[in-house]
Amino acid sequence: MRKMSAAAARRTALAAQGFGRRKPAAPSRRTVLDVLGRTQLLQLDSVSAVVRAHYAPVFSRIGGYDRTLLDDAAWSNGVRRPRKLVEYWAHEAALIPVEDWPLMRWRMAEYDHGRWAGMRRVAERNPTLGKDILDVITEVGASTAGEVERHLELDKPRPKGSWWNLSDTKMICEQLFANGALSVDKRVGFARHYDLVERVIPPEILARNVPEGEAIRELTLRAATALGVATEADLRDYYRTHRTQTQPAIADLVDAGELEQVDVAGWDKPGYLRTGAVTPRRIEGAALLCPFDPLIFFRARTERLFDFHYRIEIYTPEPKRVHGYYVFPFLLNGELVGRVDLRAERSAGRLLVPGAFAEPGHCTPETVAALTDALREMADWLELDKVVIGDRGDLAPLL
Repeated sequence: MRKMSAAAARRTALAAQGFGRRKPAAPSRRTVLDVLGRTQLLQLDSVSAVVRAHYAPVFSRIGGYDRTLLDDAAWSNGVRRPRKLVEYWAHEAALIPVEDWPLMRWRMAEYDHGRWAGMRRVAERNPTLGKDILDVITEVGASTAGEVERHLELDKPRPKGSWWNLSDTKMICEQLFANGALSVDKRVGFARHYDLVERVIPPEILARNVPEGEAIRELTLRAATALGVATEADLRDYYRTHRTQTQPAIADLVDAGELEQVDVAGWDKPGYLRTGAVTPRRIEGAALLCPFDPLIFFRARTERLFDFHYRIEIYTPEPKRVHGYYVFPFLLNGELVGRVDLRAERSAGRLLVPGAFAEPGHCTPETVAALTDALREMADWLELDKVVIGDRGDLAPLL
């Protein structure tokens, strides 16, 4: 088995994710989609403390860009500019290439009655609601769950006991989205506008039938492409597949020459190197990484690659938070050298930095200079005039 140093594995992983490349002078739709060609997916999340999670990884890789380029690729469809991305449950809720829709049919079958027991119970007590929702959307077109509810003239109390307090209509819309009967035509104010899947996915793609084994193999290959070098657990986590699915897929890909098993120094499990993955001699550049960036969203891998223990603290009570509410790891020249708590105060035109913390050995002028530039670049991208530094963390007074 070929041996690989930990540093080489880290550079391979970063290059696979699109870091270390020259940033374009004028990012275009093609530039944005090239990022997807590397990451394969962009996780969606409702937190907007700084910017929605799907926008940030593109910025981290290509710098300031027009976010409508990503919006149009995902949520508009025209003859000259057809939809390129679609929402589905991949890692979590995520944007994936439209062409990958057939690879998720096995999951849609698993979710036929919903993703979790609560959805099934709602369906059981509303046996005709799913058909009613489909009838409304068939007639009126893409709609939010609230709009569907108004068309159905429902005036029922929302169920209690769930922190998100979803209505039955919303839950059944989500069930129909999970099982592939509905897709998302667009988002307005981040609210999903559901539509019939056949009005979102092109017919030639919708007609493709990919057996589960083949689909898992292709998803595992996409994960390997995005990760560069990875353990079985890394590959499994990327699309949230099961070990019983991933292990045979990896064996097939090794036999086919698409993956090579390697022994990475410091890893307690075998690594799998994507054939053709590049291992640069160095990775240069700086990037602020949102908590849901594909480079770091699997925390065990982040710790193994970068010796960086990272947990999101959104749900931690404020007095118990170590670094802050919405903390961006700071990548500099191939290493995670700090953590920055960020908040966009749009009404005042300010990017707030309540805390900034260096990793051991990285509280240096080089880190401060690079982070200063990265914060100014982010503020400019978000059209915020000022960067306001707080007083928490060892980097704060230097910034």
